[in-house]
Amino acid sequence: MGYSIVISATIVFLTEEYICSMNWIKQNTSLFLIASLTLGLAPFTPPHIWGKLQWIAGGGAFSGEQPMQSADWFDLAMHGAPWLLLILSLILRLIPNKKA
Repeated sequence: MGYSIVISATIVFLTEEYICSMNWIKQNTSLFLIASLTLGLAPFTPPHIWGKLQWIAGGGAFSGEQPMQSADWFDLAMHGAPWLLLILSLILRLIPNKKA
């Protein structure tokens, strides 16, 4: 069963939809920049994402007196997604297009 999942994921990975979505991410760098500077940094004093990253880096996210709850992980995903998409978009812009 595990092999069929890997093979299926590989086939999906190489489909035209994947290529189109990568082009969409590559073309919307400015959208991801605006999202990162607004949603990614909100609230602005101090940025929420920074506090969550410090919480994880400090080791208190998984254990300790107050480990991160489900809402904290969701919050990290919401504030971190624009940054991840921006980084991915910038990396895709740096990779030259290969035409067959």
